[in-house]
Amino acid sequence: MEADLRAIARSYFEDAAPAHDWQHVRRVHQLATRLSQDRADVDETVLRYAVWFHDIGRQREDDGVIDDHAEWGASEAATILESVGVDPETIDAVGHCIRAHRYSNDVEPESPEATVLCDADNLDALGAVGIARVFSHGGTNDFPMHDPDHPLAADETSGGATSVNHISKKILTLRERMYTDAGRAIAAERHEFVETFLERLEQERSGDA
Repeated sequence: MEADLRAIARSYFEDAAPAHDWQHVRRVHQLATRLSQDRADVDETVLRYAVWFHDIGRQREDDGVIDDHAEWGASEAATILESVGVDPETIDAVGHCIRAHRYSNDVEPESPEATVLCDADNLDALGAVGIARVFSHGGTNDFPMHDPDHPLAADETSGGATSVNHISKKILTLRERMYTDAGRAIAAERHEFVETFLERLEQERSGDA
């Protein structure tokens, strides 16, 4: 059954943009496994299902078809899981994880599985992979990579008017959003890498390197 569920989840990513494709799900799964190892309080089945289905609505949100990929994804996942006989308690637990993982909503993760998913998802937005995803997403959506005429100090947008500003406004806040000790340790190292990247980028942009 699990192989079938994984295949069903993957089918939602056939036309996904690179920043939120199936490879993102695979990386989140690897991170979630790392964060939950040696933890007796994590239901690994709930965590696996939540990871596989957490972004099945993301492309629909990006396309303007739905408003909230987390809410839609939780509902869609519930329908799928129920259809193959997964018990209601597990379905509810998976749904909470999916609803809570979204950066911009107000759903606080209240279970061990939800905190692990949140941390794993946010960690994939940090570090080298996170930087690559920002610029991939920016290219897909025609955002400027960098514009010295729109410096961070004058950027009043919530997410950043350029990809570089987005890194400062959002990506560098992720370290403070970690819920697990293991997540905080990984986030600290990845955060430092992003800061080093921004310093080097500015040096090259200004002709100093």
